[in-house]
Amino acid sequence: MESHSANQYNTPSVHGDKITVLSIDGGGIRGIIPGTILSFLESKLQELDGKEVRLADYFDVIAGTSTGGLITSMLTAPDQQKSPLFSAKDIIPFYNKHGPKIFPKSNGLLKPMAKKIFTLMGPKYNGKYLRKLLRDILGDRRLHDALTRIIIPTFDINLLQPTIFSSFEAKFDASKDALLSDVCIGTSAAPVYFPSYYFKTEDSEGNTREFHLVDGGVAANNPALLAMKPTGSAFTDMPSQAFNYGKYLVISLGTGTSKKEKKYNAKMAGKWGVMDWLYMDGNSPLVDAFTYASTDMVDLHMALMFRSIQCEDNYLRIQDDTLCGEESNMDKASQENMHNLVKIGERLLQNPVSRLNIDTGLFEPVANGGTNEEALTRFAKMLCEERRLRKNRSEHA
Repeated sequence: MESHSANQYNTPSVHGDKITVLSIDGGGIRGIIPGTILSFLESKLQELDGKEVRLADYFDVIAGTSTGGLITSMLTAPDQQKSPLFSAKDIIPFYNKHGPKIFPKSNGLLKPMAKKIFTLMGPKYNGKYLRKLLRDILGDRRLHDALTRIIIPTFDINLLQPTIFSSFEAKFDASKDALLSDVCIGTSAAPVYFPSYYFKTEDSEGNTREFHLVDGGVAANNPALLAMKPTGSAFTDMPSQAFNYGKYLVISLGTGTSKKEKKYNAKMAGKWGVMDWLYMDGNSPLVDAFTYASTDMVDLHMALMFRSIQCEDNYLRIQDDTLCGEESNMDKASQENMHNLVKIGERLLQNPVSRLNIDTGLFEPVANGGTNEEALTRFAKMLCEERRLRKNRSEHA
């Protein structure tokens, strides 16, 4: 298999013409949806460049929040041969195997009111299985070890502000070079669902830095903007390129929403107390509200930004707003629901390329935009061409 070490942190301003970005939203077990899409994308890249290539070979930065942060680490953490620990096709089997243990099913004996009261007694899950799993898989690998730039947002409940983990910054600041397992646990610590997470790092002079983290979705459930220069630090080594948005190729993957179901309304919410906001028929309206809001605001900003420079085709957002029932739960890890989530991802590939209508909050097909599968195939060709150009320029430098 090809060594991936030479691909680490290729500088687009030197080796290529484009800045390539992959962004993956948070959403718990619904990470199966982008996992299905990533498997398709990697297969198209392999058709063009060979079975040994991986997604990390093609993206200058991969950003992920919560479950998206876990997928990001899976795709970029190196094995002994400096190849990614996981290929994209490994994501779904990973969720199928570990999802039911990360989100164990309740005994079914609690009545709805008892469940609401139970949410006030502590997180829904203790998180022990997830923490052990991540430590076992990622071991002593740190942010700087990632095979390409990665960005994973969290929220520090002690400082009441976002803490953004960047593998680029980790190379220059040891206090930010946390273990990948710690970062993944922190970004996945969804309020109500998992306990918050504390750890500390130490720099070369022995100074310690503390982190008191909850889910990155509190700040940036859709982390696409964090991969762009104005709000991120992925490209501080190439400022002239970073502000030229026409140079970006961005794929942003959602984990689905239940907007079309319209399961909440003002009449209902007007009567809710604390318990209702925290727990409602297997969901948390409060968590839904802040994650959906931040997700759509980022998508809207990205779409308007690329439209303003007439490069709309350089930004591909794939999202499903038609989830209903158990499909929309972030912790429903039954075999039946996980199978349904795969089917949703496969259906999304066949759906037309769509963009957010800010007035309705729903995604609408783009005229003559083709399907998401066709768009990803087009992106795969551009990514392969960009990689080829970089190799040629590097060889002749």
